[in-house]
Amino acid sequence: MNILVCGGAGYIGSHMVKMLSEQGHQVTVFDNFSTGNRWAVKWGKLYEGDLLNKRELSDVFERNSFNAVMHFSARSLVGESVENPALYYQNNVIGTLNLLAAMQQAEVKDLIFSSTAATFGHPFTDRIDENHPQQPINPYGWTKLMIEQILQDYASAYGVNSVSLRYFNAAGADPAGEIGEAHDPETHLIPNILKSVSGEKRLKVFGADYPTPDGTCVRDYIHINDLCSAHLLALKYLDSHAGAYGFNLGNGQGFSIMEILQAAIKVVGNKIPYDVEGRRSGDPPTLVADSALARQELGWQPLYITIESIIETAWNWQKKSHTYGRG
Repeated sequence: MNILVCGGAGYIGSHMVKMLSEQGHQVTVFDNFSTGNRWAVKWGKLYEGDLLNKRELSDVFERNSFNAVMHFSARSLVGESVENPALYYQNNVIGTLNLLAAMQQAEVKDLIFSSTAATFGHPFTDRIDENHPQQPINPYGWTKLMIEQILQDYASAYGVNSVSLRYFNAAGADPAGEIGEAHDPETHLIPNILKSVSGEKRLKVFGADYPTPDGTCVRDYIHINDLCSAHLLALKYLDSHAGAYGFNLGNGQGFSIMEILQAAIKVVGNKIPYDVEGRRSGDPPTLVADSALARQELGWQPLYITIESIIETAWNWQKKSHTYGRG
């Protein structure tokens, strides 16, 4: 198949591009590099452009014949979305509407959409399945939920088929060490833990008085390759399922910040300095996925089950990227 990957220079998108290429698919990356990395685009064709620029979008579709689109492009910082919601509604929602218009013009019917657990807001249950109420508590979550609704409407009205995949916490790196996680600023726990090993920055633990076994927040971590394999299965799912669907993706296991920290110490073989600070506003004590539906409907099975195995791939990438630079 010939797949357009919007946001293919980002953390998840670049790993997806590599997996698609390894599976024999033709890949085209479309990215504006506002948060993506040029060094991460090592496979397929590249078009530099923005979803808000309709001319740049139509040019890509006019020059290529795509079977499907994978849509990873988004602003995704919760705090930033609260401070500047206009940026998020324009970039995420209007950008997606532009993409859907270009797909319709080119008669491309299948879309895999990168959604988020942030559409659920505060959890009402220990495990979050697809029946859990979707009540976002920040503009970022609202933009993703709005897009999910748009995709439902586009399926009914225009026959655009889609699967929305709601990620919990993507983690780890390409096992071969060719690409990995590198955000600026870096807000994710595991890379920040690993940065603190080298003294690059001191880890901050926000809150140690939550109603959890050790007082720190519990989260569900899923390896980046397991996440990408779900996208491949979702693409196959659309071969026999018309309409708009949504699945939650996580390991189904919760790990506290302290458990992650202890696992990282075991992997790197060093102490990791940290400071405990006050809670961050809006952080629920526990966020863990129930991915039974994805396993049942997509036939998805995560391969990286232990947190140590996930951290080990991230650590290998961290060491390599420090040695060779990130370009």
